[in-house]
Amino acid sequence: MRHRATLTAGGALVALVLAAALLSLLWTPYDPLHVDAAHRLAPPGGGHPLGTDQFGRDVASRLMTGARTTVFVGVVAVGFATVLGVPMGIAAGMSEGFLGALVMRVSDFLLAFPALLLAIMLAAVYGTSTLTAMTAIGIASAPGFARVSRAATLRVMAAEYIDAARLARRTRAAIAWRHVLPNIRDVVIVQVSVAFATAVLAEAALSYLGLGTPPPTPSWGRMLLESQELLFSKPELCLWPGLAIAAAVLGLNLFGDGLRDRFDPTLEGVR
Repeated sequence: MRHRATLTAGGALVALVLAAALLSLLWTPYDPLHVDAAHRLAPPGGGHPLGTDQFGRDVASRLMTGARTTVFVGVVAVGFATVLGVPMGIAAGMSEGFLGALVMRVSDFLLAFPALLLAIMLAAVYGTSTLTAMTAIGIASAPGFARVSRAATLRVMAAEYIDAARLARRTRAAIAWRHVLPNIRDVVIVQVSVAFATAVLAEAALSYLGLGTPPPTPSWGRMLLESQELLFSKPELCLWPGLAIAAAVLGLNLFGDGLRDRFDPTLEGVR
């Protein structure tokens, strides 16, 4: 019941963030880019549920649009990491000798470049943009998928049905597609939820440093950056994006932990 509660709580927080992102595609209380100098720094209440910022922009509308930006960057970056890392891990787990070692050494090399460093390098060459942030986060997350996939593939390759597939003269590609990938799917799904939480933090950090989504597109990290000068006079302007980031990361971590407990058979005896 405790693990089920973890999965439910995490799923509820993730659903809330996704609902805000999807709703912002159709409706927001105000235009998140509209500047209304006559109502700048308005307190919560009235026509503005969470108040307005120093430019008179509605905070609730910007939070909703920022959720859309965060979800979009996370989905694309984690999707890129999955497509890049999982085949690398499967290839390393199915190969013995030089090829497997080469794949893992490439993974180790990529681990030496965190998302922030990659974003700085890419921004110096191509300029700051949402694409730069997505690419940096995706490349930085790929080694985690490669390592997890390799470990899971090694366990699958030791199974008897793999020997039967080899005796039936199935190709390596057929074994990977029909036997390995379906049996490591649950592990990859858990890694996706964990990587998504990391991507949310990375996107917020890159936007805060000016290396992520450029203005005027709302982003939770940029909202923190723009509100820090009013930290002592209007602390709620920092509170709302900070709570949004915390809720998204907490929800994804709880959801990933619940999925791990649900899918990992090695934890059956310790639940």
